[in-house]
Amino acid sequence: MSVENRIVPVILCGGSGTRLWPRSRAVRPKPFLPLVGDSTLFEATLSRCGDAARFAAPVVVTGHAHLTHVEAQLGGDSATRIIVEPSARNTAAAIALAALRLPGDAVMLVCPSDHHIGDPAAFRAAAIRAADLAQDDWLVSFGIEATAPETGFGYLERGAAIGERGFRVARFVEKPDLERARQFLEHGGYAWNGGIFAFKVSAFLAELGRHRPAILAAAQDAVTKGIEDGARFHPDGEAFARIAGESVDYAVMENTDRAAMVPADMAWSDIGNWQALHLALDRDDLGNATRGDVEVVDCRNVLVDSDGPHVSVIGLEDVIVVIDGNDVLVTTAAGAQKVGKLHRAANQ
Repeated sequence: MSVENRIVPVILCGGSGTRLWPRSRAVRPKPFLPLVGDSTLFEATLSRCGDAARFAAPVVVTGHAHLTHVEAQLGGDSATRIIVEPSARNTAAAIALAALRLPGDAVMLVCPSDHHIGDPAAFRAAAIRAADLAQDDWLVSFGIEATAPETGFGYLERGAAIGERGFRVARFVEKPDLERARQFLEHGGYAWNGGIFAFKVSAFLAELGRHRPAILAAAQDAVTKGIEDGARFHPDGEAFARIAGESVDYAVMENTDRAAMVPADMAWSDIGNWQALHLALDRDDLGNATRGDVEVVDCRNVLVDSDGPHVSVIGLEDVIVVIDGNDVLVTTAAGAQKVGKLHRAANQ
């Protein structure tokens, strides 16, 4: 891959910080926390795309609320460009902003900043395959290998092969109930939709204009009227506010006839709640994971995370305990999906 044809990582960076409360907060959501290892999820995302032979300098799309965290964790990297969204309008608009700031023949790799990928080499191999397809105007999703009947993810149904490079997407499937998720797993032709994409800029903008012309027109206006500020670019807020927020899946991927996928078996997790984080961490023989001043006795599948006080847990199974300052969370593993509904989490 020549220097001129390097993949441009487009890193989407934000979040409300509710699902991993109390550790994650609106002012510092999970991308900026060292949840798995010593690096934050944002730093790990940058690192996965750090091979200068394969990847160009990234473009980060973030909001005003998270700009300080982004710049601090870039560590003085002056090559990275930052697009500061005037308001949150979901992923179709965010990706459009990045695309409109790049050459039409560039291939962008759209990455959420808050995912964990345990096998970076497999990620990079999938990115190269996806970029190859994108060069031929396919709009490519990473099809994450489904390892369990998850009901919290959308799915991709694998269609016809595109040579040896990937597959058409036969169908995008919304989050299923447990029985359908089990059927998908048994079938073997379904993968999780992890929200990682590869697009050639010109192909993405053409499809966005075909299916959501109002989003494209408003994004173009916002970029035309935007202001440069060093490495930062500020799109025009009034123009951008005209956009009705939609995910790129709804706006483009489910409508295009150029949807493709590359299989990706890369130890992926969206770290969508405390139980998902528990499964991404190193655990002992009984499935326990601890951080901080913690002691567990006769426990199984327990996560205890304390930022200060000593915590002792005895005789529990499938329980999560988190202490952050004066806030304490205790939940079952099954209850972890409801943390974001807590009044305290929503009003932090």
